[in-house]
Amino acid sequence: MSMEGVQAGAARGAAPPRANAGEREPLISIRELKVHFDLGGGTAFDKLIGGSGVRRVVKAVDGVSLDIYPGETLGLVGESGCGKSTLGRALLRLTEPTGGQALFRGRDLARLSKREMRGQRRHLQMIFQDPYASLNPRMTVSQIIGEPLDTFGLGGRGSEREGRVRELMQTVGLSPRFLKRYPHEFSGGQRQRIGIARALAADPDFIVADEPISALDVSIQAQIMNLMEKLQRERDLTYLFISHDLRAVRHVSDRVAVMYLGKLVELADAKVIYRDPLMPYTKALISAVPVPDPAVEAARRRIVLQGDVPSPINPPAGCRFHTRCPWAIEKCKEVVPPLAEIKPDHFAACIRISPEEPDIEKVAPGDAPGLRGTGRVIAQ
Repeated sequence: MSMEGVQAGAARGAAPPRANAGEREPLISIRELKVHFDLGGGTAFDKLIGGSGVRRVVKAVDGVSLDIYPGETLGLVGESGCGKSTLGRALLRLTEPTGGQALFRGRDLARLSKREMRGQRRHLQMIFQDPYASLNPRMTVSQIIGEPLDTFGLGGRGSEREGRVRELMQTVGLSPRFLKRYPHEFSGGQRQRIGIARALAADPDFIVADEPISALDVSIQAQIMNLMEKLQRERDLTYLFISHDLRAVRHVSDRVAVMYLGKLVELADAKVIYRDPLMPYTKALISAVPVPDPAVEAARRRIVLQGDVPSPINPPAGCRFHTRCPWAIEKCKEVVPPLAEIKPDHFAACIRISPEEPDIEKVAPGDAPGLRGTGRVIAQ
């Protein structure tokens, strides 16, 4: 599945041309989306009390461009703190974007008023990471699942509403006998099923699943992933599946986007990116995933990155990964690499590789073939 491209200088906000005129239109289009959190500082009073004289801003998401197509699952991976969850929340306006666009069927959600956004929310739902904290402990299952029906006027009243709630419970594998129970009476997997039923109640088109299995036992994780895939087939859902568990992402995703320190660094078909990662960061992430074959596990090479993830308050200039990259050169400290097409429909943000020289291990020492590239670029 191809991604839209823009020419090398087109990362200034213009709508990119389609890479293939026969492709479907994206359901979600993110363009240079930014989420910055101002921590203050830099005032005369800060200096007086011995604080920093520099204003501090956390650049949690810093210029992400991405398309998500109808019916697909896009996996979003990266280390903790890289901005994955913030991107998902900003897309739904649960966290307000600082800049850029978040287009749903061509309409910019970031520019809508609160009233206009409320009208879009039934189409855009979220499954939260903590299946207990996301449920109101003072509400019964019937009230929790039925709340979206009441909010959007979808479930009718009385027996009609209860019938709809019962149907949703059965859809996610819960017995309707539990209608009057409270969240604390359920296991973690059952609570997550309640959260999924609540997300389905509004009959959405797009769901952000923010680490939906990380708080669950391994056996329950498989059940929840299988349930989500089943619901996707039956209801033609589109998912943004956010996780740091690369095994889970590989299982459920059609495409995978890799994020590092607020920026996308690689994007490709799920099978391709696991078989042939291009970015040194992606190679390191995938090398950390255990292989269930003891012989293969013993023979393969684990890539261990040196150093810690830099602070998003003061991210490195140029390529943000250069402080930990074993292949970095001086130019990497100066040039912000574009997310460019290195192989067909396989995008990476690295000046050390290009379509002509995609294997970073074979690139001549000190060379930066990506600076000479003329291929499609998603974002600068």
